[in-house]
Order: sequence, then C-alpha cells, then structure tokens
Amino acid sequence: MRICVFCASGPVPDAALDLAAEVGTAIAARGWSLVSGGGRVSMMGAVARAARAGGAGTVGVIPEALVAHEVADDEADELVVVADMRIRKREMDERCDAVLALPGGLGTLEELFEAWTSRALGMHDKPVVVLDPEGHYDPLFAWLDGLRGTGFVSARGMAGVVRVAGIGAALDALDPAVSTSRVSGSG
Repeated sequence: MRICVFCASGPVPDAALDLAAEVGTAIAARGWSLVSGGGRVSMMGAVARAARAGGAGTVGVIPEALVAHEVADDEADELVVVADMRIRKREMDERCDAVLALPGGLGTLEELFEAWTSRALGMHDKPVVVLDPEGHYDPLFAWLDGLRGTGFVSARGMAGVVRVAGIGAALDALDPAVSTSRVSGSG
C-alpha cells in the first residue's frame, strides 16, 4: 500500500509534529510506503522521517517553486520535482493507493477536498480518510453536516470520506484487507 499523506508544512504545535511522526511510524509498521508533498519541515517532514526510520519507502512530490520554501526532502527515496501544484497533486494521486489527511491549513484542505470530491463523483475508489484526534476539523464537518439536505452537500458526498480520531482506526480505514465494520471512530 502506498499512502498519500496531506498535512501541514508550516509552524505547528509539538503535538501535531508528534502525531505526524506516529503516523509515519505506523505506516512503516504495516509495511506500507509513503507519498508526501516532498517537504522536510513541519508535519510533512516528521511523517517522512518517521516512515523512513521504520523502513518505509518514501516518495516526495514538490513543485519547483517550493523546493527552497518548503526545504525539499532530499532524503526521500524518490524526490519528484514538478512544475506546479496541479501537477504535484496529479503525481501524488497516481502514485498512491489511499489518501490520509492530518491536521493542516489551506493547502491540506485543498488537497483533501480534491481527493474527496473525486471519490464522491466516482472518479476513483481510493479510501479518503481524515485523522482528527483533537477536533481540528470539527467546525468544517459541522458546517458540511449542516448543509446536508440543502442541495449543497449530499449524503453520497459525505460518504466519500471517513473521519476517525485514532491512528489505528485511520490505517484500518485505509486498508482494503480490513472490513469497514471493524473501523471504529468514524463520523
């Protein structure tokens, strides 16, 4: 399994860095590999370093304009430098089997929404999972849940993502070998 992780690449609290490192370690423990945004700082760097430390292969995909800004992860097993953000997302999508979003900001939201929307529209069948142990995304999901039945957000659309609070539940939700009935904490 190749897991694409979307997460923050800017300054964040230590707890968020710890979460990213735990996710990287857990991905490696399952024998999976990591696809990331190719930065070596913040949560993006923490997840990649921990995955490599656990023996996972890592692929980083970064736009040329962000190589210096995000400090490219030159320790990645494969670092792919692309022309722009659209190509970055396409490359990440083509290289992964599932998508996991951790806490993040505008970039993470944009990546999450594209993967989620594409799944809801039947353009792919890769699992899309949000790991949210501290309620980072509570306001977003409350707003989206409030739009159900208005014509703006459908039940099918909301079913395109699984939201969980624990790392084990997140990885189970990503794993096609695990029955969805065993995934706990979704909402």
